Formats: sequence, C-alpha cells, structure tokens
Amino acid sequence: MADGATSTISLRGSVDLVQEFFEYAINSILYQRGIYPPEEFRRVAKYGLSMMVASDDGLQTYLKKILAQLKTWLEEGDVQRLVVVVTGVETNETLERWTFAVNACDTENAAPSTAGDIKAITKQIQAIIRQITASVTFLPLLDEACAFDLLVYTRKTAAVPGAWEDSDPKYIADSQEVKLRSFTTSVHSVEAAVAYKDHDA
Repeated sequence: MADGATSTISLRGSVDLVQEFFEYAINSILYQRGIYPPEEFRRVAKYGLSMMVASDDGLQTYLKKILAQLKTWLEEGDVQRLVVVVTGVETNETLERWTFAVNACDTENAAPSTAGDIKAITKQIQAIIRQITASVTFLPLLDEACAFDLLVYTRKTAAVPGAWEDSDPKYIADSQEVKLRSFTTSVHSVEAAVAYKDHDA
C-alpha cells in the first residue's frame, strides 16, 4: 500500500499461502522420494527455487480435489494436520509420514504485515522446501515401489464430504523423527516433521 501504510494478512490471504505451500510440498515429496517416475514431473519456478510438479493429469486432478477441500477446511479453521503417508506397494507397510501441523495464531493481536513480512514468510517456506529436497541425504533409501496417501486431521465439528472416509493413521512402528522448519503468517503457523522406519531398530 502507498505512503508506508500496512495491512494485516487476511484469513483468505493466509489460507491461500498455506494451501499453495501444501501443493508444492506434496509435489516435492512425491518427486524427491521417487513415488512417481521423474518424467512425470515438470520444472517450475516458485519461492525463488526450481521445483518439480506433477504433470500427470490423473495425479493433478486428485491433488486439486484434495487441496480444494483443504482450503475450505482452512477457511473454517478446521485443519489440525496434513500428513503425507508413504507406503510400500507390496508390503503395505508405512515407511514415511510427513506431518504438517497447522495452528491458529492470535489474530486479534497480530501485527500489521508489510511486503518485508511476505518476503520473510517466503524465505521460511523456501527453507522447508530445501529440507524436503535434501531429505534424500538423511532418509533411508526406498528400495521398493511405493504409493502415497494424504490424511487430513480436522476438528470433530468439521463438515466432511461423503466421498471422504475415516482412515487408519498409518503410524510407523520403531520410527525415527526429524523435525523440519516452520513458517508463520499472522493467521496460521505450520510446523513440519518427517517420521521414517528405523530399519536398525
């Protein structure tokens, strides 16, 4: 805004930031962990980074459907966590759980946001995406064909479409966890972590 005026990030603006982050984070996990062949992704520029997003029509349609519902729940304040679960196709064993915990900030006392704040949020998101990219250096090799599932934890009062169903949380026995970076808007904070099967346990 002109003349040095500032504005607080709105609920809708924060929802858009969080939803967009989830979109790129999910795509990055699917690419970096080899859930789909690399030829099924295309390169885009986002957050000042070169990133890979799915080009497969079926996968894009599925993700858009999930993200649209996620946006509705975010707007209603119903989302608690988004979890990306990676399982072995043959064993059906859960190998990785990427958890993104969503918390509401104190919006009544939120400080006005500036272009610098948006830049800071982008840098925080960039740091998480970089960690996802670097995950191949600390996560065990996925030496079998894998599939993924998306779990959304919501408040019990959330309106759930008929096509959605309750799911097994798909926890990992004998797991190790690595906490990743977080980012905060004036409305939401998102904390990331990945748990993986400890084959030495």
